[in-house]
Amino acid sequence: MHVFWLVSMVLPQAAAACGLDSASDVSGGWLTGQLCALQNRKDLQLTVACVDGRRKTALCGTLDGVTYRILPGPQDFPALLQTVQPDLIHIWGTEYAAAAAMRQTADTLFIPVLVGIQGVMKDCAAHLCDGVPSSYLHSTPLDRMLDRAIPGALLDKMQANFDVLAASEAELLSNARYVTGRTSFDRRAVTELAPQARYFACNETLRPLFYQGTEWKPRAFGRAPVLLLSQGNYPLKNLHTVLKALPALLERWPDLQLRIAGWPPLDKGPLLRPLIARLFPYQRYCRRLAASLGVADHIHYTGPLGAEAMRQAYLDADLFVLPSLSENSPNSLGEAMLLGVPCIASCAGGIPDMITDGQEGLLYGAPLDADALASAITRLLCAPDGGAALGQAARLRARQTHDPAANADTLCGIYQTIVQEETV
Repeated sequence: MHVFWLVSMVLPQAAAACGLDSASDVSGGWLTGQLCALQNRKDLQLTVACVDGRRKTALCGTLDGVTYRILPGPQDFPALLQTVQPDLIHIWGTEYAAAAAMRQTADTLFIPVLVGIQGVMKDCAAHLCDGVPSSYLHSTPLDRMLDRAIPGALLDKMQANFDVLAASEAELLSNARYVTGRTSFDRRAVTELAPQARYFACNETLRPLFYQGTEWKPRAFGRAPVLLLSQGNYPLKNLHTVLKALPALLERWPDLQLRIAGWPPLDKGPLLRPLIARLFPYQRYCRRLAASLGVADHIHYTGPLGAEAMRQAYLDADLFVLPSLSENSPNSLGEAMLLGVPCIASCAGGIPDMITDGQEGLLYGAPLDADALASAITRLLCAPDGGAALGQAARLRARQTHDPAANADTLCGIYQTIVQEETV
């Protein structure tokens, strides 16, 4: 059985196969994890393709039994599919332009398509800027002029982009016959957006490194517990509510530190600071909020972290916090659970399908409820075992949810079912 994957990014394996400088392993962990579990299976031939507009010519390479294609644009799809002649196309993600082009091409060639849900863009667009004051949401003509010269992160532009992505997702799903997801949240979205589609459940396999090595251990943190966030540079990840929760926590733990994986807000010195502040309103809001609350000195950005560094960041934290306004099944939460890190998360989206409150971690209600978040963090930090029992329960559950062999078997079973149905 020959299955053709379309993915939205250049994977590290694709870069290596095609002789490019190594691609980042910061994102796309659900793809690399599943790929590692599937490669070299005797019952499956895999071709993995992506579009990279920086390329003038198509690249091709093979690694560990998988063929990789890096294409300049979707215009290459018809010829490639006619050459490869796959039994099935698996489109990973719903919102990017190449996904729609691939579905249209596949339809003309009568090749069945399986659409894989990642996030639910309709929900992401609806909640993108929840809790951010309206004064930061609307750019001025000057802001937009500056943004054209030096692209920034204007929130109204970001909202418009998310709305377009949500519309693209709806269009792709409206014609989908087969969809795979993994939470009750995305199943409801598919029921609404693709009522005619057959839904297959398949959990994600995460980056191999998180199944290996040492587990998290509690430490005596005294006055200085460490909270870890996996992202904080756009409002959907809800850093602003974490900032609001910090003053109550600092009363009890005055040396507490909030570590945020990723780049800090851009700062090019006092001359350019006003310009950057205009172009990055969410960072401006969070900086001002942190200053007004007196918590700025307790925030540390790690810079971008590859898999190994991210793994160590989890192990060095006293708990992992996921306050997102919208998620489906976040990889960061799964990785923290695999390591046994105590976790606190909002009840947004599909998160309650990953953690049962009080059993594998703590969930707090409304994502914008800073008091509830602070209370949950306090409860966990004050636990006699430092949250170790919750972390161990999370690890056991995550090893079932993210079991590489089981998920590979499930996905191959889905492929076989679709191919058999289409050949009858």
